[in-house]
Amino acid sequence: MWIKICGMTSADAVACALAAGVDAIGFVFASSVRRVQPAEAATLATPARGRCALVAVTLHPDQPLIDEILRVLHPDVLQTDASDLAALRLPEALVRLPVLRDAPDPAALPTRLLYESGSSGSGTRADWSQAAALAHRRELILAGGLTAHNVAEAIDCVRPFGVDVSSGVESAPGRKDPALIEEFVQAARAAPLSRGI
Repeated sequence: MWIKICGMTSADAVACALAAGVDAIGFVFASSVRRVQPAEAATLATPARGRCALVAVTLHPDQPLIDEILRVLHPDVLQTDASDLAALRLPEALVRLPVLRDAPDPAALPTRLLYESGSSGSGTRADWSQAAALAHRRELILAGGLTAHNVAEAIDCVRPFGVDVSSGVESAPGRKDPALIEEFVQAARAAPLSRGI
């Protein structure tokens, strides 16, 4: 099971995510209590570089912001709404992770996508039934309202390629809790369907 912890704002959170063996960490560059500046993200990302994917998380970004993120952070992945990507100038080598918030025609979907609720980082659960329908056709990463207490159920219902959590591993908005990160990762890895993905 591919696991991403999103909304990194502290060195302790990054260290805990790395110790838990996550596949990716996300840095938010959109309006949020978890928003960081590119230089801050680059500093936080230093110990993680080469150990997990570094994901720049945006929402309707303009080109100057993207240019700054690319120049300063050098992310492995850009995550933004699918509708944003066509308007951006991006290096060919940069992995795109389009975010979908409803179920479009599967024929138009990329190989891998992130399926999210309508409001990122709010703890609002995504529509698992629509996500499950898409997960049959694509490598779907499920986000929205996940916690250690429901991630196994989500994996069983949706059968995603991966899971993405932010507020579900926080003790307060924007403050990651090391114990909750570890609990979430263990629950996701222990889910029966995660072993075959």
